[in-house]
Amino acid sequence: MADFRSDTVTQPCTAMRQAMHDAALGDDVFNDDPTTLELQRYAAELLGFEDALFAPSGTQTNLIAMMSHCQRGDEAIVGQQWHTYKWEAGGMAVLGSIQPQPLELQNDGTLALSDIAAAIKPDDPHFARTRLIVIENTVGGKVLPLRYMRDVAALAREKGLKCHIDGARLMNAAVALAEEHQLSPKQMARELCQGYDSVSLCLSKGLGCPVGSLLLGSTEFIARAKRIRKMLGGGMRQTGVLTAAGLYALKHNIDRLADDHQNARYLADGLVQLADSHGALQSLKVIAPQTNIVFTDMSPALAEQLLPYLAEHGIKVTASRYQTAQHSAMRLRWVCHLDISRSQIEHTLALVGEFTVK
Repeated sequence: MADFRSDTVTQPCTAMRQAMHDAALGDDVFNDDPTTLELQRYAAELLGFEDALFAPSGTQTNLIAMMSHCQRGDEAIVGQQWHTYKWEAGGMAVLGSIQPQPLELQNDGTLALSDIAAAIKPDDPHFARTRLIVIENTVGGKVLPLRYMRDVAALAREKGLKCHIDGARLMNAAVALAEEHQLSPKQMARELCQGYDSVSLCLSKGLGCPVGSLLLGSTEFIARAKRIRKMLGGGMRQTGVLTAAGLYALKHNIDRLADDHQNARYLADGLVQLADSHGALQSLKVIAPQTNIVFTDMSPALAEQLLPYLAEHGIKVTASRYQTAQHSAMRLRWVCHLDISRSQIEHTLALVGEFTVK
């Protein structure tokens, strides 16, 4: 059994469960849950912001951020593949009355600075008012470099716009970039946030928490965000049983993300070798991972047999069909996380190696 569907499927470890059990509790709506207050203070100091706010999900923290930065009829510049645009049920438009201005991604996952600048509307009553630039890091496992992050923040300041990071896997980006910049992962994460007005950080992906995300920003911004959170139904009560897990994760589970990155490379290398040597897997193409996510493309005919085979042997992955100008293909996503061991990857590779086409 190996569950590669997402790094959201992780189970809290024994120490995290104990921290949750022992957490001091209050009422977060009354702003007196001591564990939640501690997490928010710790996270804000860690990433270089004045304040932070705990919410149930990254979808909600992103929506809260956009609704706190923008008014009805304002515009946010986003990427075509950003979660804020494509994967969060259109909440910015439906609930926030915010117009998204989506831009095509470059091959490296960035938005071209020239495209961002060109999308900013002039002050004219014919147009929605551009108010916000949203950036996502990582993007499908791709890491946006520090220089690029700084350039986007500088562009936003130059144009008088706010800028927000969907940093659901920000810590994966930080771990991937830390060595290059001779910083610790925590220092690197702080650097990636410099110049941004807000960031959303997911605690329930690679960091291993059962639920929850943080929104970080200025004291004034978080005060607005708290009102929006209440409006969206995100005001909870004894949140300390959840935020204790977040505190544990930020203190213990950041550096270990490097293990997930190494496991993803190991998995990708093994799949490449199988594709080269196994006749049944000739259509399998492996996209080299930068962090903890491996994508593999294959013909629909191969996927129709390989996916049931994997499921039969307890290997869970996600898959989706996409169309190019030349052909149709299936893309499988393999996500490595703290509940995927090297031995599970070796077992998975062995099973794939035994696969035969019927």
